[in-house]
Amino acid sequence: MSAIEHLHAVPHLTTALTGPLQEIEQHLIDYQTQIEQWFRVKWLDTPAPFYASVDLRNAGFKLAPVDTNLFSAGFNNLNPAFMPLCVQAAHSAIERIDPTAGRVLIIPESHTRNLFYLESLASLTEILEMAGLEVRIASLISGIKEPQKIELPSGKYVTLEPPVRDGARLRLKHFDPDFILLNNDLSGGRPDILENLEQPLVPPLDIGWNLRRKSDHFAHYSRAVAEFAKLIEIDPWLIDPLFRKCGKINFQKREGEDCVAKNVGELISQIQEKYDEYGIKEEPYVIVKADRGTYGMGIMTVRSAEEVYELNRKQRTKMAKIKEGQAVTEVIVQEGVYTFETWGEAHAVAEPVVYMMDHFVVGGFYRVHTGRGVNENLNAPGMHFEPLAFAEACTTPDSSKAPDANPNRFYAYGVIARLALLAAAHELASLQ
Repeated sequence: MSAIEHLHAVPHLTTALTGPLQEIEQHLIDYQTQIEQWFRVKWLDTPAPFYASVDLRNAGFKLAPVDTNLFSAGFNNLNPAFMPLCVQAAHSAIERIDPTAGRVLIIPESHTRNLFYLESLASLTEILEMAGLEVRIASLISGIKEPQKIELPSGKYVTLEPPVRDGARLRLKHFDPDFILLNNDLSGGRPDILENLEQPLVPPLDIGWNLRRKSDHFAHYSRAVAEFAKLIEIDPWLIDPLFRKCGKINFQKREGEDCVAKNVGELISQIQEKYDEYGIKEEPYVIVKADRGTYGMGIMTVRSAEEVYELNRKQRTKMAKIKEGQAVTEVIVQEGVYTFETWGEAHAVAEPVVYMMDHFVVGGFYRVHTGRGVNENLNAPGMHFEPLAFAEACTTPDSSKAPDANPNRFYAYGVIARLALLAAAHELASLQ
């Protein structure tokens, strides 16, 4: 494959059920004017988060988000050609925080050994610098007492520095930032050093995984979809994953199993009804995952209520804890959405990930996994990314082309991702 051909490569949709998806995509193209007007009004009412990334699943008969991350990593996987979009979007996000801002302090995850994450941090720094900010990075790792420069495989570097709390301000030794950008999802809790700052802190502490719940996000998403679906005259289910919630779970002690099993069974039946309505022959399944947290931890595929009771010790142990050793006490039981997109000669399973800053789509990539199936979580060891997938902007459909042509499919991805972003905006607004 030539470089030009690879630039425009798109995963192949390996299903005969492309008709329904193309109908959804055609709807979005036909209603583009109304859709963009609708979003414009929504963003005026409820401003978007600073940044976000959304994992989508494309089943051919259904296109829906399955996770929304408000502390985005992976900026290094975006198409470099989209840097101008990122910079423009960053300008918009900064203007809403403080139009006069000249300095920003990033609070990252404590992943000093995760070079992939540090590459993302370097790319994020580059975007913000091109948007006119002086950028520094403050590490919350207690062992860092002096600036620590880390060389990266790409040739870039990041410098981690110890922050200083000065009254109600957070700063470095010779750097007083105008605002603080959080790139740490707070899975381990809220650091005292970040409490009650006079500088703007974005996103706010209350939206970290210490308090945020996926079930809340998808409840907001369902409400947004209900209104949106009326606008474009489609069944909301085509773009909305069904879900239930269970609390007071302890997988190792087998506490709360009945709640999980009951909701799995009911959700499977509900999905089967929709499959029967649309003539879909696939087997329904659900995803049981921790109601908070990221990194693909605390997640499993389930096809029946009985499977919940049949988990072995290894599976229960895997489900018991998430990032930073936090115990799983609540789960969301979510409709499983197949992914019938594959990448390359190996036909590796793939799913699109869409990135946004402010309310703008700035690019995306495909998460690809050669060792996972069409009904499994792809955010797992062994995954890789194809950053050149989004070779054209996600905001410019072409009505003269087929619904599944590059710009049109990517426009569809961008619309669904922005619906998830709108749900996140409502989450933030509910904290005010």
